Amino acid sequence: MKPLFRNIILTLAVFAVASSCQKEFLEIEPVDRLTADGFFKSEAEIKAATAALYGYPWFDYNDKFAWCAGDAMAGDLLHTWDQEGQFFLFSFNSGNAHLSTGWKGLFRVVSYANSIINDMPRAAAGNVDQRVIDEALGEARFIRGMVYYLLAEYWGEVPIVENSTAIVVSNDFFLPKNTRSSVHEFIRRDLEFASQNLPASGTPGRVTKWSALTLLAKLHLTIASDLSNPKSAENFDLAKQFSQEVITQSGLNLMPNYADIFKYENNNNEESLFALQWMEGAYALGNSRQANWARSSLITGNTEAWGGDKGMTYDFLQQVEGGDRRQPAIYMSHGDHYPEIRTQDGGYTYSIVHRDPNDPNTILENAAPTLNNLKKYIIGSSVDTDGGVSTGQATRINSILVRLAEAYMVYAEATLGGQNVTTDPTALEYFNAIRTRAGLLPKQSLTFLDIIKERRIEFALEGINWFDIKRYSYRSSSEALAYLNGMEREVTYYRDTGEGAADENTIEGYIENPPSVPISINESQFWLPIPSAEVVSNPMLGPDEPAVDYDFN
Repeated sequence: MKPLFRNIILTLAVFAVASSCQKEFLEIEPVDRLTADGFFKSEAEIKAATAALYGYPWFDYNDKFAWCAGDAMAGDLLHTWDQEGQFFLFSFNSGNAHLSTGWKGLFRVVSYANSIINDMPRAAAGNVDQRVIDEALGEARFIRGMVYYLLAEYWGEVPIVENSTAIVVSNDFFLPKNTRSSVHEFIRRDLEFASQNLPASGTPGRVTKWSALTLLAKLHLTIASDLSNPKSAENFDLAKQFSQEVITQSGLNLMPNYADIFKYENNNNEESLFALQWMEGAYALGNSRQANWARSSLITGNTEAWGGDKGMTYDFLQQVEGGDRRQPAIYMSHGDHYPEIRTQDGGYTYSIVHRDPNDPNTILENAAPTLNNLKKYIIGSSVDTDGGVSTGQATRINSILVRLAEAYMVYAEATLGGQNVTTDPTALEYFNAIRTRAGLLPKQSLTFLDIIKERRIEFALEGINWFDIKRYSYRSSSEALAYLNGMEREVTYYRDTGEGAADENTIEGYIENPPSVPISINESQFWLPIPSAEVVSNPMLGPDEPAVDYDFN
C-alpha cells in the first residue's frame, strides 16, 4: 500500500507557530486563533489536519528513544555505543540527550493533538457535519492518550497538558507533575471518548474504535497489575472485556504470516491498529529505523547503515524456541535468506562473516557481537522498494505501535489476573493463536512468565517490551528486578583462533564472552528521570517536588 498521507503532509505548516525557548519542555506549537479560524472549514481540511498527527511530530520519539528505552532497556537489543548505549547499560542520567529528545518529542505530539482538540471544533462548527468533528476529536484524543500512556510508563508522574493554547495565553508555564492515578484517568477519558466516536472502519492507516479499545484494554491491564490496588480485579475484568470486544466484533484477523506484517507493501494491514506513517524523501518525514539498524550498505544501497554492531542479546536468543517462524522476521541468523533484499542479485543470504566471493581475504560484513543482526523494519534499497528508501534516513515502512495481537495477549494476561496459573480455555485459545502462527506447540496452561516470554518474542523490536517488565514490577518489584538482573544481556562472542577451530560461519567457531561485572539494575531505575534541562526551566518538575492530583473540573 502507498503511504497514507503523502499528499497532505505539508499540512504540518499549519502548526508552525512556535513558543519561546523558555517554554521548551512543552514544545507548544499551537494553531493560533486566526489560523484556526481560517482553516478547518471543510471535511478535507480537518482530515488533512488530523493526518499530520501520524508522522512528523513523532519523529524525535521514533528515531532513537523508542528503541533505546523500549527494546535495549528490556534486554532484547544489544547496543552499547555512546548515549544510545546508556539505556542498555542502565548508565544514563537526566542529562542523556536521547532522554531529552524523547521527552520533548512526546510533548510535541501532545501539542499537535491539543491544537486540534481545542481549536478545531470552534472553527468547524456550522461548516462541517458534527460527525466529522467528533471523529477528528476521536483521532486527536486517541493520539494524546497514546502519548500519555508512554509518558506514564516511562516517567510516571508527568504534567498533564490539556490545552496548550491556554497555557500560552496565561503565560503560566510552571506546571506541576501530576500523579500517576491522575494521568491514568486522563488517558482513560481520552481513550473512552475515542472508542465512542471513532468509526469501526475507515481509511486504512487512520485509527478506529478498535485501536482505542485495544489501548484502553492495555491501560486497564496496566492499572490492574498493581495487585495491591483494591480495584485490581475490576480493571482486569475491563481489560478482558475491551480486548475480547476487539477480537470478536472487529472482524479483523491476525495476518497468517508474521513476516508480512512488517513489509512496506503491507503498510496499514488489518493487524496494524495504530502505526506511524512514514515516507521516503527527506529527514524526519521517513522512518529512520533502517538507517539505525541495517547491518551494512549492501542492504540499504546507501551509506546509511549503522547497525553492524547491533543485534538481539544473547539472553533473547536463548528464549527463541526452535522452529519459531518469527525469528527471520525479527533478526537475521546464519543462512536466513531474504528475497526482498538485493532483488537484482536474487536476494540476500545472511552469513555471520560475509567475504567477497572474488577476493576471500576481503570481508564485506563482519561478525556482530552476538552473531546476528536486526531484520524487523529493514526493507532494502531504493531499487528493492520501488523508490521507498532515500537518504536522509527515510524509508516508507510504518512503525506499528498498536496491533491486533496485543488484544489477544492482553486478554490472556487479564484472565490470569493475580493468579499463579490459568487454564481458562478462551485465554488459551487466544494465546495459542499467536503460537500457532509462529509454528509452535500450544500451551495447556499459562503463568505470568509464559505470557511475558511469548510477548517478548512476538513484540520484539517494536519498542514496547519494557512495558511488560514494568507490569511485572507492579505485580512484584523484587521478582521483576530478579528477572532483569538474571538476564545474560551482556554476553557476546569472540572468534576462536585456536588450532582446529570451527568455521567462522558457525556458532561453534566462536567462544562466549560473559561480562566481568554484570549490569546491576536497582528499583529506582524502573522510572526514567525527567531531563535535567526541563527541571532547570521548571523546578516544579524536580525529583523532590510532590506530584499533585489533576483537577478534571
